[in-house]
Amino acid sequence: MENVFINPGKGEWKELLRRPAFDNASLENIVAPILRDVKQHGDETIRRLAEKFDGVILNDLRVSASEIDEAALLVSDDLKAAIALAKNNIAVFHHAQQENGKPIETTDGVVCWRKSIAVQKVGLYIPGGTAPLFSTLLMLGIPAVLAGCSDIVVCTPADKSGKVNPVILYVARLIGIKNIYKTGGAQAIAAMAYGTETIPQVYKIFGPGNQYVTCAKQLVNKEGTAIDMPAGPSEVAVYADETANPIFVAADLLSQAEHGADSQVVLVATSADIIAKVKAEISIQLSALPRKEIATKALKNTRFIIMEEVNAAFDLLNEYAAEHLILASDNAVELSEKVINAGSVFLGHYSPESVGDYASGTNHTLPTNGYAKAYSGVSLDSFVKKVTFQQLNKQGIKNIGNAVELMAEAEGLDAHKNAVSVRLKHVGDKEN
Repeated sequence: MENVFINPGKGEWKELLRRPAFDNASLENIVAPILRDVKQHGDETIRRLAEKFDGVILNDLRVSASEIDEAALLVSDDLKAAIALAKNNIAVFHHAQQENGKPIETTDGVVCWRKSIAVQKVGLYIPGGTAPLFSTLLMLGIPAVLAGCSDIVVCTPADKSGKVNPVILYVARLIGIKNIYKTGGAQAIAAMAYGTETIPQVYKIFGPGNQYVTCAKQLVNKEGTAIDMPAGPSEVAVYADETANPIFVAADLLSQAEHGADSQVVLVATSADIIAKVKAEISIQLSALPRKEIATKALKNTRFIIMEEVNAAFDLLNEYAAEHLILASDNAVELSEKVINAGSVFLGHYSPESVGDYASGTNHTLPTNGYAKAYSGVSLDSFVKKVTFQQLNKQGIKNIGNAVELMAEAEGLDAHKNAVSVRLKHVGDKEN
């Protein structure tokens, strides 16, 4: 069978698990001039590129309050109810991540604590294009509001009539976000990183996008604007044993493949029989998909891997470090203990990746391209900084002062030592 690999040795894994490659140098040659142009010419560049790339003339880059209000009338009641359910679950899950820093007395008279403080100015990039991702605005906007970010900016492209997708605007109103701007692509990232006459500068940029958006985020990050994480094309890996349902597995692979032609899907199965059944199901289900052409291109990046030994299968999956990992097995909970590297994990036969994309409550903005080995997905923590505090009284400085003096002296930092010494002398003088 094509794209099927049987018990590959570790020496083959790197090549076997390689993601679809981009020419990063060529990407930077395209994106860097756009960033410079926006930095120098602001709104003028945003308007010019909107006309060039999107075929739209934008008189006003900011979405008006009336446009936001009108959008709500264009969203069906059924969809509003679905969005309300998702909003509630996402809010419940992220609210539970809030921390209250508890003061700890490390030594008598020495108290330390940590406080979560919101990043004041954040920018949310919401893709439009072939799939307007209003769900991404739920995933980013809800924790931003919960964290207490004071300035939340949304950038999303307009269509050829100059309108933003009405569901995106409805979601923005629902979660209380008003600063929405009609721009997409690398120029939107530049606008949020540098600021323009209309679009405010932010401290941290969130959101997925195509290869140009990803490149732009990485370039502005080098210049000092924080980003959520390195992210590229979406991906899923599925582990399937003899208890898996081939219909479900095929549906999961296709749900990821329809994201874009550069998406990647990987199936690790315990036998050739499972793979044969899944491939047959893919052919049946693919023919009925409206985004069949996109999914077909993505399936060229598919890997079907037979791993007969369970531990070896999970070694391979941990090496791949998938954005989404589905464990299609009766023993999914037990097997999940073997997972070390993954963005988000879906356990059992009734947990498709789609539920995480929309409504289970977990965040769908996740590390791709193997970055799950070191990065987490977006959470409430992504929108706050953890600031540490310490307070010493006289007894505290007496208890640790001498140790600090000795350590500072050993490092040759006499002024550090002196900052402690003058206090110890003052405390001693007061007691005499």
